[in-house]
Amino acid sequence: MGKKGCSRIQNNKLNTYDWLCDVPDAGNSTDYVEVQFKNTRKGYFLNSTKIPLEKGDVVAVEASPGHDIGTVTLTGKLVLLQMKKNNVRTESIDIKRVYRKAKTNDLEKYEEAKAKEHATMIRSRHLAEELGLNMKIGDVEYQGDGNKAIFYYIADERVDFRQLIKVLADTFRVRIEMKQIGARQEAGRIGGIGPCGRELCCSSWMTGFVSVATGAARYQDISMNPQKLAGQCAKLKCCINYEVDTYVEAHKHLPSKEVALETKDTTHYHFKTDIFKREITYSTDKVIAANLVTIPAARAFDIINMNKKGIKPESLEADSKPQPAKRDAHDILGQESLTRFDATVRKKKKKKKIISGTNNSGEEQAAQKPKVINDKRVNNGKLQSNVKQKN
Repeated sequence: MGKKGCSRIQNNKLNTYDWLCDVPDAGNSTDYVEVQFKNTRKGYFLNSTKIPLEKGDVVAVEASPGHDIGTVTLTGKLVLLQMKKNNVRTESIDIKRVYRKAKTNDLEKYEEAKAKEHATMIRSRHLAEELGLNMKIGDVEYQGDGNKAIFYYIADERVDFRQLIKVLADTFRVRIEMKQIGARQEAGRIGGIGPCGRELCCSSWMTGFVSVATGAARYQDISMNPQKLAGQCAKLKCCINYEVDTYVEAHKHLPSKEVALETKDTTHYHFKTDIFKREITYSTDKVIAANLVTIPAARAFDIINMNKKGIKPESLEADSKPQPAKRDAHDILGQESLTRFDATVRKKKKKKKIISGTNNSGEEQAAQKPKVINDKRVNNGKLQSNVKQKN
C-alpha cells in the first residue's frame, strides 16, 4: 500500500513525481523537505521538529527576516537526490527550518501580501523609467509575512539600481531584494501555452536552461524562419535541443553533404536528406534544384567508393532500375494551327443542329431503314438464283 502523498495531485509549476513513494521507509529516510513558493522558486528546509508533512501541505518556513509561506512539493528520500542535483549541501549553514503548518492567520497575511504584487510591479516599472534605467521589472513576489519583496528584472547590460532600491523602499515600506533573470526564466515565471498546445516546458518541468543554437535546427532540416523557431521568450525554442542528438547520430551513418557524386555525364551535388527514409536527393547545380535524383544511402556509398577507384557510373540510379524515356522538348504552337480547337467546336454545333432541326425527319429515316435492308436481301436472293442457273 503506497503512501498517501503519492496520489495527491498539485497544480503547482515544476511538480515532481515521487517515484520512490512506494518504497518502504522511504518517507522517513530524511528530515529535509522541498517547498515551492510563487511560480518557479523552490527551497529545501529542515523539518527539525518532526512535523508529519505530506505533499501539498502549506507550511510556514524560516526566512530572512521573518517567515515565508510555501507548499510542500516533495518529501522522503527523493529530496536528497534533488538536493544533490541542485548542488545543495546538507551541512550548509544556509539551510533553514520548517516552523509549522500554516495557520489561518498566516494564510490571511499571505493572501493580503499577494494581492499587492501586481500593483507593486506596475508602480516599480514607472519608477525605473523615471530614473532612466534600462531594465524591465517582470515580476514581484512578496514574502509570506509581507515584510520583504523580491523584484525580478531583465536587463541586457549591467544596471546600477542602488537609487532604485532606496526609492522602492521608501515607496512600499518593505525590504527590497533585486534578482536578475533571463528571458527564458521570465517566460517560465509568467507561464503560458506553447505552439504544441501544451503548457510551456520552462514553466511545467524544466529547471535548467541550456543555450540553443541555430545549428541544432539545421541538423534537423527545420526551416530557418525566426517566427517559427522563436518561443514566447523571443529566444530559440528549448524543444529544438530535444532530438538534435538523435539527428547527429543518424547523420554519422549517412554520406557527407560535402561529397559530390561523379557520373560519366555530370557531377551531382547534395540537395537534401530524408533521415527517416535514409534517402538523399542530389542536384546537378550547387545553388538551385536542377535534375533532382533521389537515391538510397547505400547506393550513394557505393558511388562514392566507385569514384575513389576512378570509376564513374552511367547514372546515380542502380543499373537494374529502368530509366524513364526522355522526351524531347518541342513547340506545340509552332507545329499545329492555333485554330485547331475551333474545328471540333464547329462539328459539335453542326451535330446539334441536325438533331434539333426536324422531328419528323428522324421518324421517316427510321421507317426507311428496314426497306433498304429488305431490298438488299431481295437483290442478294436474285443474284444467288442467277448464279445457280449458270452453273
